[in-house]
Amino acid sequence: MENIIMGMSLALSPSNLLFALLGTLLGIAFGAMPGLSATMGIAVLIPVSYGMPPATGLILLAGVYVGASYGGSISAILVNTPGTPSAAATGWDGHPMALKGHATEALIESAVASFWGTVVGFIGLLTIAPSLASFSLKFSSQENVCLAIFGLTIIATLSKKNIIKGLIGGVVGLLLGCIGMDPQYGYARFTFGQMSLMTGFPTVPTIIGIYSISQLLSMVVDRDATVNMDSSLNMLNKYKLKLKDLCYYPITYLWCGIVGMIVGIIPAAGGSISSFMGYNEARRLSKTPELFGTGHREGVAGSESANNALIGGTLIPMMTLGIPGNAVSAVLMGALMLHGLTPGNDLFTVKASITYPFIFGILISAMIMVIVGLSCAKYFAKVNKIPQNYLAAGILVLTVLGSFACENSYASVYIMLFCGVLGYFLKRMHIDLSAVVLGYILGPLAERGLTRTFIRTGSVAAGLQSFVTRPICIALLAASLISCAYPLITRHLDAKKAQKGN
Repeated sequence: MENIIMGMSLALSPSNLLFALLGTLLGIAFGAMPGLSATMGIAVLIPVSYGMPPATGLILLAGVYVGASYGGSISAILVNTPGTPSAAATGWDGHPMALKGHATEALIESAVASFWGTVVGFIGLLTIAPSLASFSLKFSSQENVCLAIFGLTIIATLSKKNIIKGLIGGVVGLLLGCIGMDPQYGYARFTFGQMSLMTGFPTVPTIIGIYSISQLLSMVVDRDATVNMDSSLNMLNKYKLKLKDLCYYPITYLWCGIVGMIVGIIPAAGGSISSFMGYNEARRLSKTPELFGTGHREGVAGSESANNALIGGTLIPMMTLGIPGNAVSAVLMGALMLHGLTPGNDLFTVKASITYPFIFGILISAMIMVIVGLSCAKYFAKVNKIPQNYLAAGILVLTVLGSFACENSYASVYIMLFCGVLGYFLKRMHIDLSAVVLGYILGPLAERGLTRTFIRTGSVAAGLQSFVTRPICIALLAASLISCAYPLITRHLDAKKAQKGN
């Protein structure tokens, strides 16, 4: 308790508050611009933080992490261009809300859900970090495969109206994820002799292309795909922030936040999986699941709360065991070591005067983030005032720069453009792009885990047998079966209700 009080008082000092504000604002900017993720923002600012006191420098980086996790939703909602890969799920309902003229409401919900998700992750990091970190050690290659399978079953839920097209989209995503070096034998797959494809399609340019460039082509070719300007501008003037907006879906925030935090402590799971699973869990909890994907506010709440709860989750194994949960926490671990801090028990004892202010810096940054998000939502939403041709040109410039900046390679730009054209034609065939992204992200995770399982067990038969002897695997596989059966059961129940109505 003494460390908690000390950490809170140090984090609330004027200098630390100032740098938390600066970091959060920079993080929102990094997150909102396609391609400039939290990882890049923290990497850029690590040299700046080195000249500061350790606690202050880490609070600055914590602000960037929190701000960027929220900032990605801004462009996802307004122009269907996820600023970060983890914001892709937010655009599933956030952008349709903007198309209906509810951009301000979607941005408010995104800020509030991000705040509550961050609070859930902060509480987990502060109170139960050691026990949760030890639980993450139980996740081996088999559990990662089952987790990826469970994530892939979300395709069935998202594509309830046309499961066949949803599966086609998932297969396209799996094929995109197969490009590059085979994880077991090391030979090139689908590279066509191009060295730039040996490492596969990079995540950020691929997702930007699928969502952003396909949307730009729709804006140019299909006039009906553009934002309804009159409706949007009218809603900007009419919608006012209410007290209820500060906690509109409390159960969704709590449950999806817990799901996001648990996914965060599993090494290599990542923010995209947490936001997808948060969206799916919000749909399960909802009394109106049929509205998801059409511009439903609860969809934004589920994905954003899980996405931001991931912050505390990824830091738990990083700070206690030295195992980064994702790329951002890996960069943050480098920042810790640069300041002379080594992950482990000493962080919470010998170096408590640095660690606890850093942890409370996450909470303070979340408060700053929600204040900025609520006060600036209607100004963010005014991007819809920009004429469509100027908006399309600006998005194209940002996406090209963001894709190039990821790896300083023109190949990333070409990959982004290819994925954009592919995404446009898939949209024209009414294939859900969300299923494509799910297959692309989760397919390689499942393949790597399956390959490691077969190598460790010595044979395919022994590897498959190991899945049914591990309790966590059994639980995840059971959840996958339930997830697959859920849309079929609901369709059957809806049909029975329709018959009774007739």
